[in-house]
Amino acid sequence: MAQSVTTEPPQKLPIQHLDWGAFVTLIGQANAEIARYDGILQSIPNPALLLSPLLRQEAVLSSRIEGTQATLKEVLQFEAKPEQRTPKRDDIREVVNYRIALETGAKKLEQIPLSLRLIREIHEILLRDVRDQSRNRGVFRKIQNFIGAPGEKIENARYVPPGPDKLMDYLSNFEKYLHYEEKDRLVQAAIMHGQFEIIHPFIDGNGRVGRLLIPLFLYAKKVLYRPMFYISAYFEQNRTEYYDRLLWVTQNNDWSGWIQFFLMAVIQQSKVNIRKAQKILSLYDDMKERIPEITRSQFSTQTIDVLFNNLIFTTKTFKEQSAIPKTSVHRILRSLTEAGIINVLAPSSGRSPTVFIFPQLFQIAEEIEQTE
Repeated sequence: MAQSVTTEPPQKLPIQHLDWGAFVTLIGQANAEIARYDGILQSIPNPALLLSPLLRQEAVLSSRIEGTQATLKEVLQFEAKPEQRTPKRDDIREVVNYRIALETGAKKLEQIPLSLRLIREIHEILLRDVRDQSRNRGVFRKIQNFIGAPGEKIENARYVPPGPDKLMDYLSNFEKYLHYEEKDRLVQAAIMHGQFEIIHPFIDGNGRVGRLLIPLFLYAKKVLYRPMFYISAYFEQNRTEYYDRLLWVTQNNDWSGWIQFFLMAVIQQSKVNIRKAQKILSLYDDMKERIPEITRSQFSTQTIDVLFNNLIFTTKTFKEQSAIPKTSVHRILRSLTEAGIINVLAPSSGRSPTVFIFPQLFQIAEEIEQTE
């Protein structure tokens, strides 16, 4: 039986009387670790290409927190052959939409500030072609929602967000806080994410949108060189505490506990992101030496770009993305397969092209490192 909780109105931002002393040590550690990660990010040639595997895994894990069952491999196979039927289509579509929403949000930030308008646009992309949410895409809710077990009544909900009559007032305050000069940017990111989840402004997709906002916010605040910070693995591994910490803010006004949890997530995932980025960069440098030797082709650069951007791909995808002539495509793929750089995941059948996997990069992306 679900435990009913009190639903005190959320505080307006900025939060008054924060106990900064409770997390001052974590602030220093979190800022140091994310600065180290940002240094790696700035040193990577074409980070949007090389770190795209980490973005896809972030999309998988953030969606998994909300209950989707799609794996990274299933998502990549779908992207390689979107026409292929799969019983997990809706779950996979949600993951793909997450990646597209983050990439679109990053591009939009070059034109407009982080705002309610941008949040609505991100939400519209997130729920595109997914289940029965077409009516609610990009629209702030006009009805009361609540958080509880499936089929649960509102009287027994774990949490009831502000009613629709108060929603825009809270969202207006939230938008102003996005541009507020808080004492520390990472603490502000924690409060921003927490408040968004507390307000719960959409009928569906609030958790994913809230997590999407973290790298976009850090990029907008110039904490990061690029909006590429992958935090969902920590939240997924500590899912119960993640939800409880947010709930305790609404029950006990425990912002300090939530901020400490968030800063610990930043510390641990900065370390994980650094290790993975370094592994990818090392693999990239290795491929820059090996692939020209293996293929003896003038198209080595295009070949490497396709491998690092896709992980799983078809002969057709390789040809389209690389713009390499068809005769060279087959020769290059055969050479890479014989050398063990790529493996055949599914052989060609009829009109269906061969599906390949770049196993070394896939292993780096899929690996879930246990946080310390």
